[in-house]
Amino acid sequence: MATPLPDPDTAREWLQTMTLIRRFEERAGEMYARAKVGGFLHLSIGEEATIVGSARALRERDYLISTYRSHGHALVRGTPPGNVMAELFGKRDGCSHGRGGSMHMFDSQRRFMGGYGIVGGNLPIAAGIALASDYRGEDEVTLCVFGDGASNQGTFGETLNLAALWRLPVVFMVTNNQFGMGTALGRHSAVTDLRRKGESLGVPGMRCDGMDVLDTHAVVAEAVERVRSERRPLLVEAVTYRFRGHSMADPEEYRTKDEVAQWRERDPIPAFGDLLEREGAIDAQERARIDAHALSRVDEAVAFAEASPFPAPDSLYDDVYVLGDQVRGWYSVRTLQPPDGAGGPPAATGADAVTDEIPQQITSALLAGEDA
Repeated sequence: MATPLPDPDTAREWLQTMTLIRRFEERAGEMYARAKVGGFLHLSIGEEATIVGSARALRERDYLISTYRSHGHALVRGTPPGNVMAELFGKRDGCSHGRGGSMHMFDSQRRFMGGYGIVGGNLPIAAGIALASDYRGEDEVTLCVFGDGASNQGTFGETLNLAALWRLPVVFMVTNNQFGMGTALGRHSAVTDLRRKGESLGVPGMRCDGMDVLDTHAVVAEAVERVRSERRPLLVEAVTYRFRGHSMADPEEYRTKDEVAQWRERDPIPAFGDLLEREGAIDAQERARIDAHALSRVDEAVAFAEASPFPAPDSLYDDVYVLGDQVRGWYSVRTLQPPDGAGGPPAATGADAVTDEIPQQITSALLAGEDA
């Protein structure tokens, strides 16, 4: 049975957002090739239905936490494209002030609690967010997105077990794009029906077609409302596919061009656009306008990122946690007895001498290593 369309305005907004994400990601890849973007760049081209369908099942005050493939999640939560592009460029006006780059988008104002570079690293953080919601007596739900490879991490089992034990309001959504980096699902997971991987931990599973924004929204919306009312976690497997490599540096030797072409026939954006045309929600001219508007917004985002300044050098230590008031940068060497001829922190006196002992103890242990 086909999932019914939402109202025409909602349907158009979903198509607009998926198109924006696609055009943004394509341009981000171009900017990476032009050396405007440093580090790694993981694109979600092909996964737009999974991103939009799941995020639109949330309330504004619900939380979303993502992986290193997170540009689309920032955009779907409402972070301006210019701030996302500026973050890719490492600029001061980026959503993480140029300090996070591609893998560490963040927008707490819109309750997007970040992308994370560590595979599975966001899972326990999602449990903590959900625990905070319960502690405050709020009915918020946290949507935690991760890849199929992360379902093999220790944090997966540990977090799902604890979430079930404490009945935490989390929807865990595994984005099954068929590969953990360059390793096919059947070669990295003994259980390939990923929705079942939480059953032994007390977390029931559901599955959606991640290439279909309507099915994704319907399944995740059901999961979110069950979690909200029953106060217990659920696992949703979104079956999807990424059309680009794991990252821009991926030669893609682990899959064939024919396989990619076969999945591209199910491209979620033209498929949804065609459906809206058949149902009379839009016409061909409006589809063209949607695409042109997305391209225009991406052009503006690039111009904004280009014009944004880099963070000032003297801001290097801003927001960095250090111990006490010692001179910055001396925590990887002995702080009380610097090498001969080397500069170092001034000798501590009075109350300051007590705080100096803390980094000294730490660096002594580090220097001693396992012999300590």
